[in-house]
Amino acid sequence: MNNTVKLIGWYGSDLTHAQSAWTSTSRDLTEDKVKRIPQLLNMLAENGHHTPFEKSSLHFLVTCDQASHIHLLKHRVGVSVNGESARYKELTEDKTYLPSDWTQIQISKGHTNEFFYDDDGNVNSWVGVLNSYTSLGNTLYHQCLEDLTPVLGRKRAKESARFFKTMNSQITMDVMFNWRSFYHFLSLRMKDDAQKEIREIAQQMLHQVKNIENNPFKYTIKAFSL
Repeated sequence: MNNTVKLIGWYGSDLTHAQSAWTSTSRDLTEDKVKRIPQLLNMLAENGHHTPFEKSSLHFLVTCDQASHIHLLKHRVGVSVNGESARYKELTEDKTYLPSDWTQIQISKGHTNEFFYDDDGNVNSWVGVLNSYTSLGNTLYHQCLEDLTPVLGRKRAKESARFFKTMNSQITMDVMFNWRSFYHFLSLRMKDDAQKEIREIAQQMLHQVKNIENNPFKYTIKAFSL
């Protein structure tokens, strides 16, 4: 299945960020101050005054491959992550990510391996090989877990049987950013040299934030040139 992103909750707005900045003077609103919100947010973003942008939150549910899971954990600043854990439960769904850009890439002549052929003896593409390899890993995971449990106990069995799980196995994660941490994440993971999968997750997140009803972060998005 594809990696998926769902915005399940959010708090704050352009006004929230602006009022946080105005705390040092006066949070009282006037019509003139409301009109100056876009200009204020631009000034804050351009000059690195990002603390007011910590006063919002963006809450996502993400189902992704293990490699993308690592990207979400590494180099994060102010991001709360809680994920599905094979240590505490058996992963019965066997969710699997298959890279879309592999679909038409064929196996070179001369390579030989049992995974290179389907049940009818036809040569697989590389995505077909990955699918077969992943399916074997999932089968071994469940079989190993069953045999390890009576010897090592259920906890250790779950911990160690997951070594059969491949990097394209998917887990579901609960991820929450404030706007400042969200911008930091996007600045890393939307770059052209970022891995394709995490770049697509970042793009999906931004797209969903841009499409929140009534566009509450309209001027914040513009201030950070997103």
